[in-house]
Amino acid sequence: MKNKFDFENKIDISWCPGCGNFSIRKELLTTLEEMNLPKENLVLVSGIGQAAKLPEFVNASFFHGLHGRGLPPATAIKACNPELTVIAFGGDGDMYGEGGNHLLHITRKNPDITLFVHDNMIYGLTKGQASPTTGIGMETPLQVFGVSEKPLNPLALAISLDVTFVARAFSGHIEQTKEIMKQAIAHKGFALVDIFQPCVSFNKINTFKWFDENTYYLAKDYDPYDRVKAFQKSLEEKPYPLGIIYKNNNRKTFEENLQVYKNNKLPLYKNELDIQKVQAEIQSKS
Repeated sequence: MKNKFDFENKIDISWCPGCGNFSIRKELLTTLEEMNLPKENLVLVSGIGQAAKLPEFVNASFFHGLHGRGLPPATAIKACNPELTVIAFGGDGDMYGEGGNHLLHITRKNPDITLFVHDNMIYGLTKGQASPTTGIGMETPLQVFGVSEKPLNPLALAISLDVTFVARAFSGHIEQTKEIMKQAIAHKGFALVDIFQPCVSFNKINTFKWFDENTYYLAKDYDPYDRVKAFQKSLEEKPYPLGIIYKNNNRKTFEENLQVYKNNKLPLYKNELDIQKVQAEIQSKS
């Protein structure tokens, strides 16, 4: 029996006091423990940003990449060893801004990975400019006359692209968020969970209280397999729906579609590779 918070990495954490990332980290640690996931089979992946620092604060293997580039290595890691549990992290800027194009094409592949987006509706690491999910009218150090662009709706985008698991959580609701995390990680296919969390330093509008007052949970009899109704639900704002909004269990994963696994069930990293033979074949074709 493992000790509670066996995944906890006890080091200094460089988030502002009161940041919603602390709650998400706690919810993740509890989720990993309660799911009894083997630490050696877990890989956390991220890009750049305050949210992307989270893998450094967990006692597990991780890959820390470039800004907006968390999803490509996560997909590659899972493809090389489908036995791994791969979880990607990023903020609303990292994943929906710099990483937006990667997100679009990951939805086409449907890799069996989980993406947790820490959505605080602002750029926290780079001191408070507007992100893709910042509301219209918010004044920032860069948008001094207020944001004029319409915010991105990540859930509507994901459902329109048939992402196989789409959910929204709020970091202030620990038990509910933990249960959503469990189902996302257990889901076979690409899972996107947009997690509302306040930035206490640079976003004075979307606070803990604001998120609490402007969200609600889906009814127990809600059907997440109805894609049309799920898309309609994703369009709701103020209050925003929380919970599992859409699920599709009928798409093959990226790994299942890889030809190498149709003939050989071993993970790629276990296959013996004759480097000299490969090099000779390349030279003969050049």
